[in-house]
Amino acid sequence: MKLLYSLLSVGKAIDIIVSSIDLNIGVEDISLLDASGRISAGNIYAPYNLPTSNRSVVDGYAVRAEDTYGASQTNPIELEVIGKVHAGEEPIELKPHTAIEIATGAKLPLNANAVIMYEDTSRIGDKVLIYKPVAEWANISRIGEDFEINSLIVRERTVLQPWHIATLASFGFSKVRVLRKVMISIMPTGSEIREPREPTPLSTEVYESTSYLVYSYLSNYKYLDLIRINPKPDDVEIISETLRNTLRSSDIVIIIGGSSVGEMDLAPKVLEREGGRILFRGVAIRPGRTIGAGVINNKLIFMVSGYPVAALTSLDLVIVPSIRRILGINELGRLKVKAKLTRRLVNTTGYTSYVRVKVFRCGDELYVEPLRITGSGILSTLTRGNGVIIMPPEVEGYEKNSLVEVELLGPIE
Repeated sequence: MKLLYSLLSVGKAIDIIVSSIDLNIGVEDISLLDASGRISAGNIYAPYNLPTSNRSVVDGYAVRAEDTYGASQTNPIELEVIGKVHAGEEPIELKPHTAIEIATGAKLPLNANAVIMYEDTSRIGDKVLIYKPVAEWANISRIGEDFEINSLIVRERTVLQPWHIATLASFGFSKVRVLRKVMISIMPTGSEIREPREPTPLSTEVYESTSYLVYSYLSNYKYLDLIRINPKPDDVEIISETLRNTLRSSDIVIIIGGSSVGEMDLAPKVLEREGGRILFRGVAIRPGRTIGAGVINNKLIFMVSGYPVAALTSLDLVIVPSIRRILGINELGRLKVKAKLTRRLVNTTGYTSYVRVKVFRCGDELYVEPLRITGSGILSTLTRGNGVIIMPPEVEGYEKNSLVEVELLGPIE
C-alpha cells in the first residue's frame, strides 16, 4: 500500500496534536472512595501538622530519657508506673522518675520525651524495671513529622493513587476536587464487520474486534469515560451523521477503520465534510502507520486502522501519550526488563517499530523471542506473547544475544 502523505515521527505527531487542541475539561468534587485513578484539579496543602501531637509508635512505657541513662541487664533502673494511656485518650502528666504505660498511636504525656518498648522492661506490680537506656525522642512520631502545615500533599494534575487517598483521609477530607472524566467515543466502521454474537464462522464478513480492544485498553484509565458506538457501514452519510451526533457528548472520538487512502477509506473524507481540519495522515510506526488525527470544533478525532494490532500500536505510541500530554499528567509506564534476543531483529530505518515478543527464563537469565513486527491483524502474537520491544526510528536493528529492553504485557512464565 502506498501512502499519499509523508509520514510524521511519533514525537512530531504528538506535538501537533497537543498544540492544536485545548480540551475544556471541567472539575467536580467526588468521594475519596471514588477518587483512585482520577486526576487532581489543583494543589492540595496540609491544613495542619500531622501528627497533631507527639505520639508513640510502639507499645511500652513513656518516660523521660534521662531517667533511663545507665540502665543495663545487670543494673536495671526502677520507675514507678503512675498511669496508662491508649490511642484517643488524653494522658496525665509524667513526673520525674516515673513511667506511664502507653499504646501504639497514643498521645505522648506532657514531660515525656521517649518511649521504651515492653521488650526492654519487666513489670513488677506498680513498678517497671528498665534494662537499657533509651535515647531522647526514641520510638516517637513527632508533631508534623509526616506532614507540616501548608506542605504540599497532592500536586495538581496528579493521577491519584491509594496513598494519596489515604493521606487525604488522614487529614479528615471526605472529598477531593478532580478533573471531569474525558469523554471518549469509539466508533468502528466498515461494511464487512459484524457484531460478535456467537462463535460461528463467517464467510465474507468478519467479527468486529478492534473496538473491543480499544475500549478494553482505555478502560484501564479511570479518568476516561468511554462509549462504544455500534459499527457503521462504509457510507459517508451514515458515518457523518453518527460523528455529528457523537461529538455532542464527546471530547475525543476514535474512528476505527477507513483511515487509509483507498476508495472506501472514508474517515478523512467525513472529517473534512463535517468542517474539520486534518492535522496529519500517517505516522512512521509499524504496524499502524495509517493513523491520522483531526479537529472539529475543538474536539479531537483520531482515525486508526481497523486491524487490532495496528490499533494497539496507535494507542500505545500516539493516542494515550497525546491524551496524557493534553491533560498535563505523568503516569508510571509498564514494567520493563532486560533480556537477550534469541535471534537478530531488523528494523525499517525511520520507523518506530512495535515488536511483539515472548520473554522466558532459561536458567538464571531472561531471553526474548521476537514474534512479529508486521501482521496488523494477527492477534495470536499478542495472546502468545507477553511483551513488546519498541524500536526507535534511528535503530537499524539488534543482533542475536543483544541485551534489549522489553515492556512487559504479561507475566514471565
